[in-house]
Parts: sequence; C-alpha cells; structure tokens
Amino acid sequence: MRGHASLLGAYVERTSVLHAAPLWAKFIPVAVLSVLVLTLWSPWVTLGALGLVILAYLAGARLTVRELVRPLARMWPLILILGAFQWFNAGPLTAFIVVGNIVVCVLAALLVTLTTESQRLLDGLVLLAHPLKRFGADPERFGLTVALMLRSIPYLVGAAEDSRDAARARGLERSPRALILPVFIGAVAYAQQTGEALAARGLADPEHDDGALPGDAPDGGDAPDGFRG
Repeated sequence: MRGHASLLGAYVERTSVLHAAPLWAKFIPVAVLSVLVLTLWSPWVTLGALGLVILAYLAGARLTVRELVRPLARMWPLILILGAFQWFNAGPLTAFIVVGNIVVCVLAALLVTLTTESQRLLDGLVLLAHPLKRFGADPERFGLTVALMLRSIPYLVGAAEDSRDAARARGLERSPRALILPVFIGAVAYAQQTGEALAARGLADPEHDDGALPGDAPDGGDAPDGFRG
C-alpha cells in the first residue's frame, strides 16, 4: 500500500524555531492570520500575509521551496477553477483576494502539521476538549477517534489508487465494480482489524480511559502535553 500521509501535511523533521515552539504558539498566530485575511478583505493584507507565510516556511521552519509548493500542486485545479470564476464574475482583484486568502489559510494551517509531531497535535486536541468533560464528553476518546481517522484516510486513498492501477492493468478502468469493490472490501477489513485491535486492548469498553492507539504500548496515562511544547 502506497503512502499518502503527505496529503495531510505529514510532519517534516527539522531543527528550527517553529519545530521547537509549543503548539499554542503556532496555533494562535495561524488563527489570527486567517481571521485577518478573511475579515479585512484587502489585496495588500493578502499579499502581506502570503509573504509572512512564505517567510515562516523558509526561515522559521527551514522547509524547502518544494515542501512549500507541494500542497499547491494538489490544489491547482480548484485554484484555477475558483480564480477563473471570480475573475469572470467580480474581476481580477476579487479573484486575487479570494484565491490568495485560500492559499494563505491552507499553507498556514499545514505549517502547523508540518512542524508538529502527530502525537503532540492529538495531545493538544485532547487538552482543548477537557473543558467539555463537565458535559459528559470523553477527551481521550475524542483524541483516539481523530487519530484513527488520520490513520485511515491515507490507507483509503492508497487503496483507491491501487484499485485504479489494478483495474487499468486489466483493461477495466471504466468498470465501476472493478474500481469500487476492492476499496470497499479493503475498507471493511481495515475497520474490522482496527475494531479487533481496540477490543483486545480494552478500548471498546466505555469505562476505559487511557486513549492508547492500536499497537501503542501503555504509558501509564500521562496527561496530554501538546500545548506545553
């Protein structure tokens, strides 16, 4: 199965200021920047924010130009269609602001995942969900659910591409059955294996509270520390 973790902004190991920064110190500027570009609605704000994001990638995180443009390479059809639509309906200035704001928000959000290990991100989500415990929520199970989702998406994307390649090799690339059925069977098998792994570790029990992942060794239930850096 081919890997597709990069679709989600897989962590890139570097020695940089942003990699060493605590999660809250990265999340808050990204949130503020996104709110500013979406509310001020100015081409100069969009251009300045884009410059800040590029500087953060190249200097703050010590990432390469290739790692900067990789997400845009996957987004270019959407960017092209949306930009053409806005240009036709509202003019080039609006098209630049709309497309530029989307690019800024996407690159800024991905910068957090590129410079933060997945476990720190999950710990941060669990910590944010802790105030909801008074309403009956289970922060550890919430983090576990997100972790399983993030692990499942690359698997399913890879299964779809493998199924497409296999169908093309047999001359069945136009057959919906040849394209969909293997993915469906693989998804069901993956879900069953995940459920069995959770049950074997007692995570299917509503009273279980350690939030461990399948295959992870118990760690004594340490408190989440994603926002402590």
